[in-house]
Amino acid sequence: MFDVCIIGCGIVGAAVAYELSRYDLSVAVIEKENDVATGSTKANSAIIHAGYDPEPGSLMARLNVEGNRLAASFCDSLDVPHMHCGALVLAFSEREAATLAQLLQRGRENGVPDLRILPRDEVLEIEPALSGEVVAALYAPTAMIVDPWQYTLALAETAVRNGCSLHLETAVTGIEPSPLGYLLQTSQGFIETRTLINAAGLYADDIHNMVAPPAFHVQPARGEYWLLDKSEGQRVSRVIFQCPSDAGKGVLVAPTVHGNLIVGPNSAPSEGRNDVSTTAQGLHFVRETARKSVPGLDFSANIRNFSGNRAATEHSDFIITEPRPGFIDLAGIKSPGLSAAPAIAKLAVSMLEKGGLALHEKQNFIDMRKKAPPSGRVVCRCETVTEGELRAALHAPIPPRSVDSVKRRCGAGMGRCQGGFCAPRVVDLLAEHYNCKPTDVLQDGRGSHILVSETKRGLCTDTI
Repeated sequence: MFDVCIIGCGIVGAAVAYELSRYDLSVAVIEKENDVATGSTKANSAIIHAGYDPEPGSLMARLNVEGNRLAASFCDSLDVPHMHCGALVLAFSEREAATLAQLLQRGRENGVPDLRILPRDEVLEIEPALSGEVVAALYAPTAMIVDPWQYTLALAETAVRNGCSLHLETAVTGIEPSPLGYLLQTSQGFIETRTLINAAGLYADDIHNMVAPPAFHVQPARGEYWLLDKSEGQRVSRVIFQCPSDAGKGVLVAPTVHGNLIVGPNSAPSEGRNDVSTTAQGLHFVRETARKSVPGLDFSANIRNFSGNRAATEHSDFIITEPRPGFIDLAGIKSPGLSAAPAIAKLAVSMLEKGGLALHEKQNFIDMRKKAPPSGRVVCRCETVTEGELRAALHAPIPPRSVDSVKRRCGAGMGRCQGGFCAPRVVDLLAEHYNCKPTDVLQDGRGSHILVSETKRGLCTDTI
């Protein structure tokens, strides 16, 4: 019997687990995939937004601004790569300049500090690669960039180190009321809990419907990206947005904490919750739209295209409610969900306390995380990742179970050759650690086997 079960271990579920692990509680996180951060958290713009965009008075507005404030201290204490780079929202006409004035007012109502509108000359002085067609820009200095996988992993690992129980590859198939709370039927057996938090992201409506009458429907929207080589990483030094529209915040150009440049996303209908396909049409739109902001972008330096799904619903705001006693929905967490996650977690814990959950802080809470220093031979030449770093990841509180999960932890395979050099050694290390055959090692999720069988055998003879 657990005090709290959290369904889903993306950034929101991990943040809730982290907050709850501060208290003398028995906490479990249930995740249907083989790693944390495999859904919307895995494929996004990696931006901690300042908070000028959400409608004043909304949950999004309040939690975005609070989450932005909390993110820096979380990342500092948990050794998560992040950068206070700021953001610019560009206007290319007087009509769009009027939109900037509206965003400025909205941001001030939301409590975003230090917002101001810059004239054209000042914009081009600080970002000379921008289009000369720029009229003005809204400057938001509190915007940040972050490594979303490391952020989620750090929160989840810290929760595990403080006693939280993580159940990977465990799908929830049914939920029933029990005398003390809720009984969860899963692919790995039954789990009983006093209280339950739904942080299932793209599947939050399915989980909700197991407990309460339907109240919302997840309508995933797919966004496609270009990831450019580090040779393009210094093209701009801030997150560059265009004026937002009904389709969202629009196509951005931004540096990454790893030194690359990310460009995207569009907003396209998704064929399903697992549809992370990329299309020539979508990528063409992203490329041409981004060139309106930064004309000199060199897309021949592309090293990867990818897409992700937003967990949008028919509601414009986050859905944070308690439809049944002891059951909390954290749903519809689209952008700025990554930014708001720490604040969402604190709100969820407060709701549990108001519902009767006793919170007694631990005296020995571990709130530090240091990654292993480089040691041993270099395995990934592009990102200079050593064998010592890979082995340390394999012995961490949440060890990787696939080649891509190694990449998310160490960066091996993240560089220009995208694993062309290091992947065989990563496969060997995974096979060694899990005492399995190389043909059992996965690229990422369930069924993504890299190797099928041997292609050739060497001949051994007693004589030459």
